[in-house]
Amino acid sequence: MISKVLVTGANGQLGRTIRELYERDISLNFVFATKQELDITKNEELKTFFEKTKFDYCINCAAYTNVEQAEQHPDLAFNVNAEGAKNIARECKKHEVVLIHISTDYVFDGKKQTPYVEDDAPNPINQYGKSKLAGEKYIQGILENYFIIRTSWLYSKYGNNFLKTIIRKIKNKEQLQITTSQRGIPTSCSDLSEFIIHIIKNKTSKFGICHFSALGETTWYGYAMRICKHFRAYDCKKIVPVKTFKSMVNRPCYSILDNTKALQIFKRKILWHKSVDKTVKALIREQ
Repeated sequence: MISKVLVTGANGQLGRTIRELYERDISLNFVFATKQELDITKNEELKTFFEKTKFDYCINCAAYTNVEQAEQHPDLAFNVNAEGAKNIARECKKHEVVLIHISTDYVFDGKKQTPYVEDDAPNPINQYGKSKLAGEKYIQGILENYFIIRTSWLYSKYGNNFLKTIIRKIKNKEQLQITTSQRGIPTSCSDLSEFIIHIIKNKTSKFGICHFSALGETTWYGYAMRICKHFRAYDCKKIVPVKTFKSMVNRPCYSILDNTKALQIFKRKILWHKSVDKTVKALIREQ
């Protein structure tokens, strides 16, 4: 039986990546809904959408992800990331739909020095992280059959992300100052998409919170230097490491996620730098 899958936030970088990779997959039946087609903060829209079509899974890619803007306008972040998640969870419960919800490493405070496991106590230090944690709690309180996938430093060919910003600045021959004070794992939307689709196709029932990222770790500076090596016309010495940078937002200094549970589900080891190389090369080919 072919699973029917709703993807919310279909114009975001993860939604667009899932569409690119799997829209033509005949073993799945996708409905991609942009914010204009389905606003998860509006209960009546959700109710109509779920009553009209019988879904087996809902991949919730809809999110407010601007970390700096969330600090200035927390009500906007909480409306989408918390209330929106609650609204979707309620419809999924009513219609017996398995929810796959995307969360973040920013639910942690970054004070650990070993990778965060799913059972570690969250303690977000910015409004974005607080709004995402609130969404997680709503889902856990409403549903039994759900996956909350925490991931980190997402990038893709689409939208606005660190990788694309660095490429643009390199092409403009700009000098850059990149912080070395935060450690994390860049994670490709392509790899995350494969993990999500693996869950659906294999009807995985290891419900709950799951951490998914690539393997290894780096700093934002190390990440930028990995991108830079693909541009021989640019002098990588123009990328200068700095300890801190000016920001109105507190960010976790350490947000490495432990992947043990994900590897039990998806027996494929993905190295962060290999996936970065793949995405950079794809962007270069397309330009």
